[in-house]
Amino acid sequence: MKPPDPLSQLQRDAWIGDAVLELYARAWVLRQHGQVDAALKSRLTCNEFLNCFANPTRVEADIGAVYQREGLDAAFTYIHERLQPLFDQREAKRQRMRR
Repeated sequence: MKPPDPLSQLQRDAWIGDAVLELYARAWVLRQHGQVDAALKSRLTCNEFLNCFANPTRVEADIGAVYQREGLDAAFTYIHERLQPLFDQREAKRQRMRR
């Protein structure tokens, strides 16, 4: 069996990365707020936010590749260190603007 072409591999990694990001976001929301908050989860996982880093498919593919190489804890650490800081800044700004 020949290896997938680069576009197919990107799509495969992104498909897995999307699921890992969703799991991270849902767990994070419950830890931080103690309850389901679909809007908050959506802001962390939406393409608009992911676009701050790169093409959303690329961001998800990077997460998926980390997960497949190193496991779930490493993928969560990747998200926490790379995406979470900017998300936290954006959420703080959003809260200030709502006041």
